[in-house]
Formats: sequence, structure tokens, C-alpha cells
Amino acid sequence: MQTMKIIAMIPARYAASRFPGKLMQDLGGKPVIVRTYEAAVKTRLFDEVYVVTDSALIYDTIVDCGGKAMMSLKEHECGSDRIAEAVQEMDIDIVVNVQGDEPFTDRESLSGLIEVFRKDKDSEIDLASLMTRITEKDDIENPNTVKVIVDKRNFALYFSRSVIPYPRAVDFSPAYYKHKGVYAFRKQAVLDFAQLPMLPLEAAEKIEAIRFLEYGKKIKMVETRVTGIEIDTPEDLAKAKAAWR
Repeated sequence: MQTMKIIAMIPARYAASRFPGKLMQDLGGKPVIVRTYEAAVKTRLFDEVYVVTDSALIYDTIVDCGGKAMMSLKEHECGSDRIAEAVQEMDIDIVVNVQGDEPFTDRESLSGLIEVFRKDKDSEIDLASLMTRITEKDDIENPNTVKVIVDKRNFALYFSRSVIPYPRAVDFSPAYYKHKGVYAFRKQAVLDFAQLPMLPLEAAEKIEAIRFLEYGKKIKMVETRVTGIEIDTPEDLAKAKAAWR
């Protein structure tokens, strides 16, 4: 079987809307972005790991610690666009988008994503992404928690900030899944994404994964039990520091 070239890209914006500068906050003596980069390298799943950023500060921080970084040439609306620019001239098969604010990135979840493509003999899968089961009412109803529904083969049907599926039948309890924004793309899928204009459903929900569905791409969802800690707020950072200790 032909060996696939698989890399990880960590898109890193300095000016995050909810918590500006979060990637440079201290976590156990190193910035969050460095912890995330080191976690991705430590999985030993990738031929290369890069941070791709619009920030000279983040770029210099990664390079100074011996890591690999790239500067974006243009402004980008989302991480997938940033990755598409970075990989355009690269000879790769699969690129995994690791979120810069997830310093607890783990090998188990990422290897599950990569395995999807190893088993995809007919190349029908354009990208794969992670989901985790949620049971708390607050999580299910929280618009900041993106939910996903899947078919019986775990292909994504839709993503939403609303409650999906809606529990109309009181005698039936459906399973709810949170979408974790970690993706593994075939190179062509992420290049296509950057060229395709945003359509109404993505614009309404503000969820980039919807663009793939609107254009007929196939997203294989992989369930993981690893919840991790996404650092979106100062409260999340406090949780991460406690977990790190």
C-alpha cells in the first residue's frame, strides 16, 4: 500500500475575538501555542508539524523554541482558509487541522481521524472530523456548542448551534454530539474550500464545516471520548492551568 504523507497544521491568530492573545497566555511555564505544538509533535503521527499564523510574535515564539512556523501572506476568515494557503505548493496527501487553543491534543483522537483515510479504499471521504457525546442540558442548548447529526455510517448530515435533533418525542431520548473543530482533510478538499464562496447556511450558523456539506463534500465523523480543554475564555485558561498542575 502506498504511504500517505500526513502533516499537521496549527492555524494561530493572535487577535481571537472572545479572548485576544489567548495563544500567548502562560500554561505551565510556556505559551499555550507552544504547548499545543509540542502536544502535536509528541503524538508522532505526522511527517511534519507547522504553526501557520498572521502574528510575528507567535511565529518568533515557535521558531525560538525550535519549532516550524509559517507566516500567512493574506488575511483569512477561518483556519481552513489559512491552511489552504499554506499547503498549496506542498507535496502532501492529508493535512490535519489541530486547533491552536487545545494544548491537551491527544494521540488517540488524531490517530482515529487518520485511520479513516487508510481504510477509505475508494477515496469517497473528503475530510474527517471529531465528535464527542454530550449529555448535560446546558451543553445541548448552548449556542456556543456546535452539535452534529450523522447517518448510520457516521457521515455528517448537518451541524448547528441549535438543538439537533429536536426532542419532539417525549418518550425517546436521542444521542447528542458536540462537534470538535479538529479536521483531517485530503489536500484537494481544503484547497476547494478556500475557492468556494460562502453559502446561506454557513453564513447563518457561522460554522465552516457546513460549507463542505453545502457543496456536496463527504465528512466522516469519528467519535472520541477525549473531551480535552479548548481555551476560549479566561475561565477555560484557569481550568487548563488546574489540569496541567
